[in-house]
Amino acid sequence: MPKQPKPRKPGRPMLPKNHARAGKIQARLNPDEIKRVEAAAKAKNQTISEWVRSTLLATIGA
Repeated sequence: MPKQPKPRKPGRPMLPKNHARAGKIQARLNPDEIKRVEAAAKAKNQTISEWVRSTLLATIGA
């Protein structure tokens, strides 16, 4: 009888080293600011997280 392959573990596969996000930054916004951030992200066809990350990194020159 041939060996059956091991079943895959549930969940997301591990990312290569230095590709996983290690930290989290939180900010509180009022409803008007949230709408403006959502609109800016949508205009760039990005998620809010992608837009915030790219905007912050561009601001600090990274």
